[in-house]
Amino acid sequence: MDSFLLFLKGFKTFFMNFIASAPQGLEEVLAKEVCELGAEDIEAHKRFVSFKCDISVFFKLHFFARVPFRVYREVANFDFYDRKTLYEGVQKSFDWLSWLPPEKSFYVTVSGNSRVLRHSHFTALEVKNSIVDLQKLAWGQRSSITNDNPFLVIHLHLNDKKAIISLPTTINSLHKRGYRPAIGCAPLKENIAAGLLKLTDWDGKKTLIDIMCGSGTFLIEGVSQALNIPLQVQKKYLFENWLDFDQELFSQEKSKLNHNLLNLDSCVKVFGCELNKEVFNQAQENILRARMKNYIELHNDDFSKLVINQPKGIIICNPPYGKRLGDESQLVDLYGKIGEFLKKKCSGWDFWLLSGNPSLTKFLKMKASQKIPVSNGGIDCRWIKYLIR
Repeated sequence: MDSFLLFLKGFKTFFMNFIASAPQGLEEVLAKEVCELGAEDIEAHKRFVSFKCDISVFFKLHFFARVPFRVYREVANFDFYDRKTLYEGVQKSFDWLSWLPPEKSFYVTVSGNSRVLRHSHFTALEVKNSIVDLQKLAWGQRSSITNDNPFLVIHLHLNDKKAIISLPTTINSLHKRGYRPAIGCAPLKENIAAGLLKLTDWDGKKTLIDIMCGSGTFLIEGVSQALNIPLQVQKKYLFENWLDFDQELFSQEKSKLNHNLLNLDSCVKVFGCELNKEVFNQAQENILRARMKNYIELHNDDFSKLVINQPKGIIICNPPYGKRLGDESQLVDLYGKIGEFLKKKCSGWDFWLLSGNPSLTKFLKMKASQKIPVSNGGIDCRWIKYLIR
């Protein structure tokens, strides 16, 4: 390792450039989250947030940031005009020979758009060829290409004739928390659920009820967030293979995780209803795996039979939209039933509904006070707030 990198390892306030990919519609939520964790120079863009942070904050993001899909460290950017200049730019823009020994594997991913390079597969091959040709010239051997436990993943983003090279920090998306092998038919991703809950400002002190809880994702993410429980630490992060990885600081931050928890009695019990017995059992399994049994009370029953004797708080719901789980006409009665239940039994509560079909929400016969656009699995949705009065 050269003297400059040794200097960086000892200089904990060295700032790096990062990008975190976000669910569409939750970019500002993610920007606020990384800010609270200590990032600086934060800018929210469509489907991603850019920021700077030091190594310590970088590690904390992987333990406590609940909204991003992935985090990328930007290591180079340059202009290109054709395949040849992309090939040359990749070789010159970063010290691949120090970061990627020939006995270690990698693979390349590509995103973005360019008028010059229109096919992502062949663009990825160009990046791969640039790096392995450099290795063969230096050592007479080259890295293998694999997406099965690679040493590095190299991401190229194209913005017309601008190339941005970054290193993803994990193999798997950060939305995969590890507690949910059992999911319903149309599961809500964990990070989307976390971001939507942040928009409600629920802090664990008011009652929270999910009247159609499915596999329990809203409830688990809510309690985890309220108690500041760290995300599941992955067995191996890609950043542990980086040349300037600081093992000592990483170990220090990991050792703090169990000391960062709030008082476990500071969160009220939350409640969920799920009529389908099989999905109800899935939710119970997920809650057990997430170690949330003491905080989440489930009812295998129709929500209309729920007896609410809790202090007023927030009710949430992610009902079917008629696009994945059945015919839209069959859902009209369901939405009418939700509206009737809320108006009869939940006066004074706030109600948040994730709607992927505006033609159905009118059957609630309630007036929305707020509508926030968000994408859920490629479906254009609205996170809608109703004040039940």
